[in-house]
Amino acid sequence: MKTLRRVASLLLKPIMKNSVFFVMMYALGMLSAILTLPHHKGATLYENIYLELFLFDYCACAALALFPHKIRTWLKRLLYVVLYTVSIIDIYCFWKFASTLNPTMLMLVNETDSREAGDFIRAFLNVDILFSPLCWIFSLILIHALWVARRHFFHLPSKRARQTARAWLMAIDAKATKWKLDYAGGVAIAALLALSVNTSWHNIKETVRLMTADTIGTVEHILTEKDHAVLYLPIYRLAFSIYSNSLADKQIGRCIATNEKIAVDTCTRRSPTIVLIIGESYGKAHSYQYGYYLKTTPRQMRRERSGLLTKFTDVVSCWNLTSFVFKNVLSTHVVGQKGEWCDYPLFPAIFRKAGYHVSFLTNQFLPKAKDAVYDFSGGFFLNNATLSKAQFDTRNTQTHQYDDGLLDDYDRLVKRGEITNDNPNLIIFHLIGQHVNYRTRCPNAQRKFGPEAYAKTRPELDEKKRRIIADYDNAVLYNDSIVDAIIKRFEHKEAIVIYMPDHGEECYEPGRNFICRNHSAAIDWPLAHYEFEIPFWIYCSREYVKRHRDVYRAIRKAKDKRFMTDALPHMMLWLAGIKTKDYRPEYNLLSTEYDERRPRILKNTTDYDYLRERHYAESAKRK
Repeated sequence: MKTLRRVASLLLKPIMKNSVFFVMMYALGMLSAILTLPHHKGATLYENIYLELFLFDYCACAALALFPHKIRTWLKRLLYVVLYTVSIIDIYCFWKFASTLNPTMLMLVNETDSREAGDFIRAFLNVDILFSPLCWIFSLILIHALWVARRHFFHLPSKRARQTARAWLMAIDAKATKWKLDYAGGVAIAALLALSVNTSWHNIKETVRLMTADTIGTVEHILTEKDHAVLYLPIYRLAFSIYSNSLADKQIGRCIATNEKIAVDTCTRRSPTIVLIIGESYGKAHSYQYGYYLKTTPRQMRRERSGLLTKFTDVVSCWNLTSFVFKNVLSTHVVGQKGEWCDYPLFPAIFRKAGYHVSFLTNQFLPKAKDAVYDFSGGFFLNNATLSKAQFDTRNTQTHQYDDGLLDDYDRLVKRGEITNDNPNLIIFHLIGQHVNYRTRCPNAQRKFGPEAYAKTRPELDEKKRRIIADYDNAVLYNDSIVDAIIKRFEHKEAIVIYMPDHGEECYEPGRNFICRNHSAAIDWPLAHYEFEIPFWIYCSREYVKRHRDVYRAIRKAKDKRFMTDALPHMMLWLAGIKTKDYRPEYNLLSTEYDERRPRILKNTTDYDYLRERHYAESAKRK
């Protein structure tokens, strides 16, 4: 019995020594979770928050209990300041920016000067915060302060009265009662600890995995998995944001060092105007140009029939995640080479070094407070001040609901004289394209397809799913109008336009009951077919064809060759006539030395051509 009592007392000790800390920090954790609950329909609290928060709180109390009383008191004061402050900042960000603390916010803070910081503080310190969700946290702090200072506000019983009460308790066998309470409390704590460890173990393990990832890309890929870590506390989100920025800083440092060593031998400026359009989430299976039964790409088809637009038939993306694609497509590194993308020069920086004026107009990768880690991972090397200056002369400053906003940005930059014909130009358009939510990617006035268009072809789908497919196809049709409008701005110049989306997309494809992409699944043939196969074409203006017959012939000759987009920079360098040690002709799709047999390894793991050959062989056997 003595042993049981000792164990029970030991289990209770962390809470008994830190009872106020335990109660207040549990309340703070719950309040923070409730006040940052997304406003969309169906949003719920993290399902294990009650037990996991208890475990976190208890472990903190247990750690504090190891210290002497004076040290413990100061440690708790420090923790109060940190935890309350972080919670206030987190909830303020959610209130103002519709997002809790994230890596992009921290990056923006690091780039903020003293004047901007002062403006922010002045904006924060106004009467509005008293009527914001923060009032709940301030109320909790007030309750906490009143409880701690209760001896100064409330008259406590005299020493004689306390001695009398103690004697009375002893008279009714208080010792036995206390033992029973200790025992019951110890059993309850033991049961709660066992249950909370069991239910929280997965999230703890995933959190450790997330916080020990070796690159920001790995972090992003982990977060695409279905059962990834849930960072339900503000302090967790702050720690994650700090860690993510530290990982990004490492790659940025290597990238800066590499790009400082860029050397261009010569540049013939073969193509005075090169336009690269990078689309978004474009499933080849929904392109009329590639055999889809609905006319989703009429303008591109019309240009293809003119002979000026050459469609490539066998192109795959190296990843099905935008940020990974951007790093691989902008870096001269190709899959299979040693090192990482950040160990090789970025091709826009080589273009700038060669004398090209480089413009980057993006409808995604501008730093915004509410950016998710995916946008941070894709944009950190584009938005770093040093790397941005190394790569781009001209950039747009805001994103738009629809991609026609980029056309306005371009026209404005031309009108202001920021983009001219005085120097050769490389202009990169990065579209929002067909990114989910599909319904928001096409203006209502330009919608053509409705759910009824799929009643005969997809009878197995319900009305809601057919509507989603219609939304996607309308986005493809709208994208067709955007790329055509871009071409129109260059069709009377000596210009060449390259179009490629970052990756494919699934939208309730036959036998596959989901939309978007399945990032965490092993790559089989259906996944490779729908998520990695992409449309790809090159358009040459009439003036360009007239002056560069050799390039046009090379394009026509290469249209059926195998290609993976990680090698795009080498084709771009050749089109500009740039000679540099970083150019490799065996990776240039238009070169006579192009190595078409180079393995196309998807996500650094799976050979696309092996999957395709096996699929065709199995299909032939079934026939």
